[in-house]
Amino acid sequence: MTRLAILDYGMGNLRSAEKAFEHVGARVEVTSDHDRVRAADGVVLPGVGAFPKAMEAVRGLALDELLHELRDADVPILGICLGMQLLFEGTTELGGATGIGLLEGDVDLLDAPGLKVPHMGWNPVSWRGDAGLSAGLGDPCAFYHVHSFAPRPLNSEDVTGTAVYGGEFVSAVARPPVYGTQFHPEKSGPDGLALLRNFATLCTRATA
Repeated sequence: MTRLAILDYGMGNLRSAEKAFEHVGARVEVTSDHDRVRAADGVVLPGVGAFPKAMEAVRGLALDELLHELRDADVPILGICLGMQLLFEGTTELGGATGIGLLEGDVDLLDAPGLKVPHMGWNPVSWRGDAGLSAGLGDPCAFYHVHSFAPRPLNSEDVTGTAVYGGEFVSAVARPPVYGTQFHPEKSGPDGLALLRNFATLCTRATA
């Protein structure tokens, strides 16, 4: 059984993510204890709220350093919503802040002239490149989004899913072992669960 650690730094939809992964057969622990995280087959970084405040909490627990360590050890990492944004180098939100820096690029306000921001609701995601997270899913495939900002990766090859709200935005990224979704798979019905199952499978393969 795949063992997953969901990082608890005080800003995340922890219970719904935990239940969703349990539903697809993973054994889940919600923790910020470094040794317990190191014992897992894969790590999930959730997040809701503001980037700068989240990074204060992440740094306060030294989870940024831990995630660099795990990335270097080829442990799969999945960032969800704000958690995906934190994987990048920085943001313009609330005057700016530095991110974890596992992926190059910054996070900026959605380019959605004339549309309500935050963007809330179901939106089709079109896939490209890496098929690890999207294996077996439709193209496009609708997922539930709630966000005002989105990443702008420096490397186009890191982009594995895009969606349109006003303009096109990046909704999924992958540079194995690092993955991220701007949408909430745990709130996206059967397709969201399938994506989480794909991530659990990637974690199992990584430890095989």
